Amino acid sequence: MIPQATTPATLRRSAGLDILTWPVFGPLAVDVAVTTRHGGVSEGAYASLNLSLQVGDDPARVLENRRRAAAALGAATTDLVICEQVHGRQVAVVGGADRGRGALRPDDVIAGADGLVTDDPGIVLAVMAADCVPLVLYDPVAHVLGCVHAGWRGTVARVCRAAVDTMASLGARPADIIAGVGPAIAPRSYQVGDDVAAAVHSAFGDGADGLVRPDGTGRWLFDLWAANSRVLRDAGVPDGNIHLAAIATGAEPGLFFSHRQASPCGRFAALARLRPVQDRWTGGM
Repeated sequence: MIPQATTPATLRRSAGLDILTWPVFGPLAVDVAVTTRHGGVSEGAYASLNLSLQVGDDPARVLENRRRAAAALGAATTDLVICEQVHGRQVAVVGGADRGRGALRPDDVIAGADGLVTDDPGIVLAVMAADCVPLVLYDPVAHVLGCVHAGWRGTVARVCRAAVDTMASLGARPADIIAGVGPAIAPRSYQVGDDVAAAVHSAFGDGADGLVRPDGTGRWLFDLWAANSRVLRDAGVPDGNIHLAAIATGAEPGLFFSHRQASPCGRFAALARLRPVQDRWTGGM
């Protein structure tokens, strides 16, 4: 069963862009934004706020789009830290020395990683998606932040568990972590083959029946939202701390890029950064 978000994600305007965020993060010492596909300068299949340098778009347009996205958090493009996203479970701890990695060119991204964790307020973590799930994880007590990219491979490899464990290495506690689970392909639309279904059953055992189901055509439907929520819960994150955007990529009116709907296409991103420690959450005291 999918845990119900106690505060659903909402759209708001920031620095001229419409961004999606979770109100639960609002009073905390963290800035969180999920970009839409609108408000940028890219054209054609990448219209208009494509944030990826690796899908065939004009690099100059992508860099302008990244400037706009960073500005929505009051940051500069060179504050971004971007990982390679290889559909695995590696999560990297990053800090000030990594500021700008992958921001201006793709050859200096954080290699091999699908997740980033930090306790440094000077950088902006970024993960990109166009059907896969972007997630933001924040422990307001330890003031530790993570961003994760989870496609089906990362999901069955439990990349979110790896992110929680990596956050714990910096002092976070799973019970304190708040998770924003971003837009992704809808469970009713994510048709997969026997290989993926077998991987899901191998990863989740008896619990897989609630995550993947036959669709009557000889194929299967996989629920990425439910599966990643299960991984977080198994890692010790309370159900009430898991907040689903529950907005499908590719759905009308087309707020988010969808690789399955159109290829080539752009990428949207989940962006997050810590505020300085003097603004840190104190539990209402």
